[in-house]
Amino acid sequence: MRRLFTYLTTIFIALIMIAGCQQADNTSETNETATLSKLQVDQTKPYIGFAMDTLQDERWYRDKDYFETALHDLGANVKTLAANGVQEVQNQQVKLMIEEGIDVLVIIPADAEGAKEAVALAEAADIPVISYDKMVMNAAIDYYISFDNIKVGELQATAILNEVPEGDIAYVGGAPSDNNAHLFREGAMNVLQPKIDDGSINLVYDNFTEGWSPEVARDNFQSFLNDATVDAVIAANDGTAGGVIEALGDRRVPISGQDAELAAIQRIIDGTQTMTVYKSLENIANTAATSAYELAIGNTIETNQTVNNNLTDVPSILLDPVSVDVSNIDETVIQEGHIDPSDLTN
Repeated sequence: MRRLFTYLTTIFIALIMIAGCQQADNTSETNETATLSKLQVDQTKPYIGFAMDTLQDERWYRDKDYFETALHDLGANVKTLAANGVQEVQNQQVKLMIEEGIDVLVIIPADAEGAKEAVALAEAADIPVISYDKMVMNAAIDYYISFDNIKVGELQATAILNEVPEGDIAYVGGAPSDNNAHLFREGAMNVLQPKIDDGSINLVYDNFTEGWSPEVARDNFQSFLNDATVDAVIAANDGTAGGVIEALGDRRVPISGQDAELAAIQRIIDGTQTMTVYKSLENIANTAATSAYELAIGNTIETNQTVNNNLTDVPSILLDPVSVDVSNIDETVIQEGHIDPSDLTN
């Protein structure tokens, strides 16, 4: 029985790895030629491995496209693999990239703690590692490129308190396995705590959401609403915001979000979502691509601060997020080309 279980588990992991490869089949290399990428093809070009957590959300496709385009424009080769949210799969994908001869690993961890195994593989092969958007915890990564995620939470909470300075507030967090989710909450609490202390705000709901799943957020919040009411919701991203809005049904309360997804911008126009936080995906992808390229050709990169990952202070580049509401959609997400206005209905 144990042998059967081991066999089935192996098959399952293999299938997910195949799916992850298929998700990223728009990279510059096909599976058939991947193993020749460094040995025979374009040996003089830097070769960058991009290990992604998932491609299940709209934003990650954008990151992937911007990142790959930037590296191709710089004259580098890139291989992208997505792990469908399974860390063991990501570890195996990183091992494959290392065997293929990547010069730099850029990783979006599937699990903040579990990804340290992937980083250790790269470290053993003397390959620099950039943690992209999400921090790999307790690992010897070389650089971290992200947004000021504490500021993200502060922007969300500030926007909601501007709408509801007193009352019952709910906090719907992201995945507990994602370090960013904890940073978003930390930022929100920087703003909320003084109001909680003086009694003007009651934090009536405060939970993370497994896998950032809109469905989990919806179900959790629906259960909460069976016995309670709420005046406003700080949702950590647009997906969880969408789940909460679905749970609320016809009831409308101020709700935050993050990622400036098309559906969220439409909800802001429609009045069912109050705001979102826009993080220029082109900016972070181009910054990461340029940094990876510079490392691959032997240069160092300039950083603007350090972020501790419970093992070391990691040299970091933190970019500024932007609060978006109905008043500034045109001059933010539309002006920068993040949203096509023809996709929106007034």
